[in-house]
Amino acid sequence: MTSPKGWRRFMPIAVLAVAVTIAASVFLSSDSSAAAPVQRVRVVNEFPHDPSSFCQGLVVHKGNLIEGTGHYNQSRLMQVDLETGKPSVNVPLPGEIFGEGVTVWKDTIIQLTWRNGYLITYNADTFERTGTVRLRSIDSSLREGWGITHDGTHLIISDGSPILRFVNPETFQAVRRLRVTDGRRAVSKLNELEFVNGEIFANVWYSDRIARIDPETGRVIGWLELKPLRPRGLSREAALNGIAWDAASKRLFVTGKNWPTLYEIEF
Repeated sequence: MTSPKGWRRFMPIAVLAVAVTIAASVFLSSDSSAAAPVQRVRVVNEFPHDPSSFCQGLVVHKGNLIEGTGHYNQSRLMQVDLETGKPSVNVPLPGEIFGEGVTVWKDTIIQLTWRNGYLITYNADTFERTGTVRLRSIDSSLREGWGITHDGTHLIISDGSPILRFVNPETFQAVRRLRVTDGRRAVSKLNELEFVNGEIFANVWYSDRIARIDPETGRVIGWLELKPLRPRGLSREAALNGIAWDAASKRLFVTGKNWPTLYEIEF
């Protein structure tokens, strides 16, 4: 039997053991190795989308929907009427260019190309082509363009890897790299991007989910499940791709490659 004096000597050890147990339980409950939760979305509205458009980039600028499409001999940059799905501006790209993601920085539209080795800039009011920037001059390891957005300070570019590059929009120099992970797993095939309420939203090629990424840590903090929105009868290549956030009206739009519908969603 432990004497009262011995019990007093034992007390600090017992308290420490309890504290360690509590700390461990708190740590495990917020374990960064755990996969991010999946969340369903609610369709608020539906709009027509041209099923011939292999959507690679989508953005809202001054209330107008701008879409970039892909495929050789089919790539375009368009301003699209939301209600009808028809383009009011339609700029075809040269046949050897495979168009990719699109964003607007101030009064400049920026459209990535896939393996052509450069991005294209346009006047956002006239859609007149104003120049090109070599991808390797942004980052010597940048070989392909996939998705692009910005956070109000930096452009953010994906290339199909788990790495997002933060780029100075004035000098087109990469200033930071961010590795995207879901728990302990690196998330690759990051495609079309959009910056939404302080988070990076990313399509993942061949996935029916959108990753919500913390721009500071690279952790996927949640997934949006869009499988119920995928049209039936389309090929695997007609993947979910296209996210546009209208910050002024707080509306989120999504579509896919060759999808006949553009959806406004909430979650």
